[in-house]
Amino acid sequence: MKYAIVESGGKQYKAVEGETIEVDRLPVNAGDKVGLERVLMLVDGEEFTVGTPTVEGIQVSTTVTEHFKGPKLTIFKYSPKKRIRVKGGHRQQYTRLMVDVIGKAGETRKAAPKAEKAETPAVEKTEVKAEKKVEKKEATAKEKKAEKAPVKKATAKKTEKAPAKKTTTKKTSSTETSKK
Repeated sequence: MKYAIVESGGKQYKAVEGETIEVDRLPVNAGDKVGLERVLMLVDGEEFTVGTPTVEGIQVSTTVTEHFKGPKLTIFKYSPKKRIRVKGGHRQQYTRLMVDVIGKAGETRKAAPKAEKAETPAVEKTEVKAEKKVEKKEATAKEKKAEKAPVKKATAKKTEKAPAKKTTTKKTSSTETSKK
């Protein structure tokens, strides 16, 4: 697998041939070709080249596929004692680049598209999984029937409690005690 570590907009990205990368918005139109010259590292199978700071003569050729906005970030500033509440937001602008070729500056070969998986093995796998699920359901149903045996429920006897006796104490006031 051939890939390169590329710098764009002060950030580093891993560019793999045939895949897309999302970089900060570039001032180009969709469909235009863009060459990224700041290649920091190049890996081709077992062979790799590290630049000091860049690899000379290597360029990543890309095509702009679209411009889009990132997710909205909510910024909320809050100072409770000063009664300050400020709510703001931000959506970052991005450009999606399709990596065509990683190689020398004049190279124009096309990147090999990724091999798509055949649909027939996937269909067979889902059929096998469905059969296993049916077998598991049948086995669990048989186990549940074996576990269920008639169980006699014991009836609870009701016991009545006698109401608690109220004990009253006679209060004597301080005037009555002094009279005696």
